[in-house]
Amino acid sequence: MKATLNPFLIALLAGMQIVLTACSKDNSNTSKQSQHSAEDAHANENAASQPNRVSISPAVRKNLGITFVQVERRRIQSTLRVPGSFEYEPSARREYRAAVPGRIEIMVNQFDHVEPDDVLYTVDSSEWRRLQQSLTQIDSEINRLTVQLETYGPLFEAHETHEESLQHSVEVWQERLAQLESVREAGGGRNEQLTSARASLASARSELTSVHENHALLRAEQKKTSADIKAARSQFEFLIGSASVVTSIPPEQLLATIQGQQTIRPLWATINKIEVRAVEPGVVEAFGTTSGSWANEETAVLTVVQPDRLRFRGSGLQSDLGVLTAGLPASIVPPVPTSSGRAVPLNESMHGSLTLGLSAQPNERTIDLFVTPDELLPWAKPGVSAQIEIVTDENAAPELSIPLAAVQRDGLTPVIFRRSPDNPNETIRMEADLGMDDGRWVELLSGVREGDEIVLDGAFQLMLATSGSIQKGGHFHADGTFHEGED
Repeated sequence: MKATLNPFLIALLAGMQIVLTACSKDNSNTSKQSQHSAEDAHANENAASQPNRVSISPAVRKNLGITFVQVERRRIQSTLRVPGSFEYEPSARREYRAAVPGRIEIMVNQFDHVEPDDVLYTVDSSEWRRLQQSLTQIDSEINRLTVQLETYGPLFEAHETHEESLQHSVEVWQERLAQLESVREAGGGRNEQLTSARASLASARSELTSVHENHALLRAEQKKTSADIKAARSQFEFLIGSASVVTSIPPEQLLATIQGQQTIRPLWATINKIEVRAVEPGVVEAFGTTSGSWANEETAVLTVVQPDRLRFRGSGLQSDLGVLTAGLPASIVPPVPTSSGRAVPLNESMHGSLTLGLSAQPNERTIDLFVTPDELLPWAKPGVSAQIEIVTDENAAPELSIPLAAVQRDGLTPVIFRRSPDNPNETIRMEADLGMDDGRWVELLSGVREGDEIVLDGAFQLMLATSGSIQKGGHFHADGTFHEGED
C-alpha cells in the first residue's frame, strides 16, 4: 500500500529543525529560516516524489526521538512470557537481634555499606553483667579447688611416713612380745612385762588401722575434689559458650588474657558493652528500634541485605505446565520495549535457568516461576517489574521478527517503517505482513530481511505523518505546535 504524503505533515518532520512557514508575528525571522530550509526542502522534494518514503534528517530523528531495531530471528511460536518482579533471595536478608535485653546504641546509618566485623550497634545489658558474675564465681571456685587438690600430695606423703612408722612399731612390739612369751615358757620373766607388751602392740595396731582409715578418707576427698573441679570446669565451659553466643566472640578469644594496668584478666571479664558486628557484607536496610531504646531478645534491631542476591519471581499459568520444566533457559527482559528516553533499553536482558515453585495458587490458576540471573544488570532492583521470556522448544525454527511496539495501526492496516538501505535519512512505509506474536515480538512473513532496520520509537508520529488523517489547513512550527491558516 502506498499512502499519499500530507504536505503539512512533511513540514512537521522537516520543520523540527527549521520553520517552513511562519506566523505574521515571526516575519522578521523569515530570512534566517529560509537559509536553513534549503537542504531539507530538497530532501522533502525527493520524498514527495515517492509517496511511501519519508525523509528523516538527523534533526528530525533527534526531535521525534526516532530509534531503530534490527529484524532478527526469534522462536516466536515456542516462546512464553510471564510477568513478575524482582525480589531478594531468602538468604539475602539478615536480621540482627539483641541476644540479651539491654540499652541499644546504633553505630551505623541506613543504606551504609558494611563489611564483616564492622560494629553495627552496642548493647549495655545487666544480664551480661550477671553472666560475668557467674563466670567470676565459677572461675574462683575452680581456682580454690585446684589449690585444694594440690595440697593432697604432701598430705599423702605425711600419711605414708606415719604409716611406715606405725608399721615399724607394730613389728617391734611383735618381736618384743614373742621374746617375752618365749621367756615365760622357759619359766622366767614377769607377767607385767608381758601384759604391757601386749597392750603396746594392740595400741600400735589400732593407731595403724586409724591411719589406714584416714588415708582412705583422704583419698576419697581427693577424688571428690577432682570431681568438683571437673563439674566446675564443665559449668564454666557452658557459661563461656553462652557468653560466646551473646558476644559473637569465639570461646578461645574470650579466654585469652589481656594485660591491664595492674592485672591480667581474660577478655570476657573486660567487656562492658556487647558489640554486635556484621557477619556478612551488605547494606543496612532498616531499623527496628532507635539509639537509646531498650531492646529484648524479640527485638530486630536492624536488617542488612545483600543487594546482589536477587531473583525474579513470575506468575505462570497452570495451563502451561505441560511445557514448563525446571532448567529451561530463560531471559528476564525489561517491561517496556523501547530504545530511547529514560526507560531501560530493549536489549538489556538477563539470563538464567527456570525453577518451578513447590506449590501453585488454585484460585488464580497460576504457579510461581523463579529465575536467578547469571549476571545482574544495574536496573535489577527489588520490586522492579519485568517479564520472563521462556523458550520451550530450542529445536523450533526461528522466524524473522520485530518488536510488536514497532507496528502501528493506520485504521485496520498494520504499518511499519523500514529504514531505506540506500539512504539512512529516509524510511519506507510498508504494510506489515504479520504472523504470530508472543505479546512482545511479532513474526514478519514477508517484505524484510534479517538485519534490516525498522523504526521503533517514533513510528507512531511517522504513521500520522503518512496517513493523511490529521487536521489540514494549517502549518506546524519547529516546536510541533499547529496553527490554522497559511501564515
